[in-house]
This record gives sequence, C-alpha cells and structure tokens, in this order.
Amino acid sequence: MSDELSTMFYEDDADLAPLEGKTVAILGYGSQGHAHALNLKDSGVDVVVGLRPDSASRAEAEAQGLEVLDVADAASRGDVVMILLPDERQADIWNEEIADGISEGNLLMFAHGFAINFDQIEPPPGVDVGMVAPKGPGHLVRRQYEEGRGVPCLMAVHADETGNARDLVLAYAKGIGGTRAGVIETTFKDECETDLFGEQAVLCGGTSELVQAGFETLVEAGYDPRLAYFECLHELKLIVDLMYEKGIQGMRHSISNTAEYGDMTRGPKVITDDTRAAMRQILADIQSGEFAREWIAENRAGGENFDRMRSEAKDAKIEKVGGDLRSMMAWIDD
Repeated sequence: MSDELSTMFYEDDADLAPLEGKTVAILGYGSQGHAHALNLKDSGVDVVVGLRPDSASRAEAEAQGLEVLDVADAASRGDVVMILLPDERQADIWNEEIADGISEGNLLMFAHGFAINFDQIEPPPGVDVGMVAPKGPGHLVRRQYEEGRGVPCLMAVHADETGNARDLVLAYAKGIGGTRAGVIETTFKDECETDLFGEQAVLCGGTSELVQAGFETLVEAGYDPRLAYFECLHELKLIVDLMYEKGIQGMRHSISNTAEYGDMTRGPKVITDDTRAAMRQILADIQSGEFAREWIAENRAGGENFDRMRSEAKDAKIEKVGGDLRSMMAWIDD
C-alpha cells in the first residue's frame, strides 16, 4: 500500500471521440443503469439497454427514448458492455446471457470490482476490462448531469488488450458527467475492498448497529422510546449532513460546545481498541476473500439466512417507533 495519491482526471483530460461509432450496452436499468444510459445518450453516444423480457423497467426505458433489447442481444450489440446488475447475480447472468456476446476487442465494464476481484467473471482473452464507479446514487448522477455538473467517479483498467482501454474508460466517465467533478484512477482490488469495508464497518453495518445500540440503551434505562429515537436516529441526519458538507471539524464547529466536548471525550469510549481490532478483522476477511465466499455461498443456498435476518430486523422496536414518528413528518415525503 502507498500513501501516494492516485491520478485525477477532469474534462480536458478526456475525449468522447473514442466512443464515436461504437455502441454502449447498459445491462440493467436500476439506480445506476438509468443514469448511465440517459447521460451517455445525452452526450451523443449510441446506447442500447439490456433487460429481461419481463422487466418492469422496460417500458420506462423505452419511454425515455432508449432502445431496449434482451440482455443477450444487447451484449452482442455492444462494443462497450457495462454490467450494472446485482453482484450476486452477475456470474450467473454472465454465463447464461452475456459471455457469448462478448467479442475480441470489446470493452467489458463494471461499476464495482466484486465480480472481477473475486473471480466470479473471467473475461475471455482479447477483451478489455474497465470500471467507472460514480461515488453517488444514480438519481444524483442524473440530476447533476442535467444541471451541467457531475458526480466524482473512480475509474480502473483491469485488462488493456487493445491498447485503447484507458481512453475508452475515460470517455465513458466523461459521457456520464464524471470528469466535470473529477475522476480518480484506482484498481479493481482497491475499489472493491474499500467499498465493502466502508459498507460493513461504517456506512451501513457500523452505523445501523451504533444507532440501534444507542436506542436500546436508552429504552432499557427506562426512557421514552420516542425520545430515544429522536436522539439516536432522527438527529443523525443533521450530523451526517454537516460532515458531508464541512468535514468532521466543520461539523464540530457547528454544534454546541457541550456536544463537541462530549464528542471528543466520549467517542473514544464507544470506538475502542477492540472496535478498531474488529474493523481490521472485517478488512482482513474482505481482503482474503472470506466475505465474498460467504456471500456467494449464501446466495447459492437460496438466501434463507439472509431472508431470516431481514425478517427479524423488520420487527425491531426501533422500526415500529420510527414508523409512527415519521408519519408525523410531512417534509420527509416532500
């Protein structure tokens, strides 16, 4: 690992010309899929969308002026094929519907490194492999593009069989608006491992467990669950928004002196050396492939354990209290 910063690209560093005369196939039309397809189309790129015949998104994509084909047909049509399908489905769909349509000289693309980093998909010889990963949800990628701005992206080239992969990947990033904000060059390995770690240890796993533990601590101590909900979940948005806009120190500048002192003196009592050791173990499990093997096995077994955990989580007290309180907050729907 190196502390050296990766290369960053902007508008003047990329050109759409490498995409001229090529067809980009977007496989999937979810959050990222719709944004990539529409932004590329509006950038003058020839785009087709690949969806199942019974996909609920088919009519929506067609209504927005996009040509929609079955997944196999779109993969065959595309010179650049972007796979924007769930991680756990990519290998099966690759084998069943995509692989036969990928020809020598094509560019196979991803927005996340999971399938390549953990050997779920093995591209054939002669095929370029790249990644463009916007660091924001699809609706933001689309809205920023329409407003003349962009969302920062990560890019990587895993295989450059033609010698043109980097220029093509950069052109794709430019086409969806990424170079307007900045595109950081990385590797499939680094993107995948940092993304999974962030989700598990901080953004989703760490945050949801912290919120629930705080809520349960107050409720078990006899406090009104509604007060516990407000203090441990509802007001989290205020703090996260401040950090998002101003960084950690900017957030601390915006809260009361009492809150700031409590932050700096009590936070380390929650995030202890044991917590940091657990984080290092989470990262080690990601790096070794242990998490990927577990997740793949869970899906091959039908996801029974995953479904059970989902069901149990829905029944948590914090969900009932939160649902009742959110019904009083008309601005949330707005």
